[in-house]
Amino acid sequence: MTQPPPPPPPPLSPPNAEGSSASPGLPRPAITLLQPASNRKRGSKPPKVFRVFRSVFRSFPIMTPACRFHGSIPIMGGGSGGLADGHIHGATRNTGTLFGHRNARISVAIQDTPRSIPALILELAVPTARFMQDMGSGLLRVALECEKKPGERIRLLDEPLWCAFVNGRKIGYAQRREPTEFDLNVLQLLHAVSMGAGVLPPELSDPKDGELTYMRAHFDRVVGSKDSETFYMLNPDGNSGPELSIFFVRI
Repeated sequence: MTQPPPPPPPPLSPPNAEGSSASPGLPRPAITLLQPASNRKRGSKPPKVFRVFRSVFRSFPIMTPACRFHGSIPIMGGGSGGLADGHIHGATRNTGTLFGHRNARISVAIQDTPRSIPALILELAVPTARFMQDMGSGLLRVALECEKKPGERIRLLDEPLWCAFVNGRKIGYAQRREPTEFDLNVLQLLHAVSMGAGVLPPELSDPKDGELTYMRAHFDRVVGSKDSETFYMLNPDGNSGPELSIFFVRI
């Protein structure tokens, strides 16, 4: 008696939009994050041409740029910019999360609150483990610089590409990117955390890049001008200055 042919194998699952396939055990919590207030006020998305331009940049490898960085950037705020009860006078309070697999590039997400969709996600050309180690050694200053183009009217934090320095050392580029499904899953898992650091569940680990680590804290945002902004990550006890400062400058 002739045996029936075996059924065809199931089709391969395609990778997600970012080119990486999801682990079968990857937690997929329902995304309940809210739109940031800045997006609700503006009520519009970036032009389609700009989004395509930005996505093309994300596919480029990190290269060593020729940047014009001239020393340190002064802390903005003047005499009234000091700390008061752990908060910089006149600054806007945000939630900042540093996360990434230990051997992969670190990402920085800025949210209005821990329960909102990130208003800004940056990917730095430095491994997560190295960045966290440097933070443990003392004050870390990240300077991000881009060129001012005549006639361009793009918001400073919407710039797609930055020349990046860590404590004066050039590390390559930092890229702004739209939040991916993976980013949103990570931030959803952390939505009840206001401050803290640790390792996320093993299902989020990567065989090659290691555990997924995170650090979350309050960031104070100080706007100096349309071409300069600073985010300060303050110590939870409020008894000392910022552990991490991120400077955005357009020159």
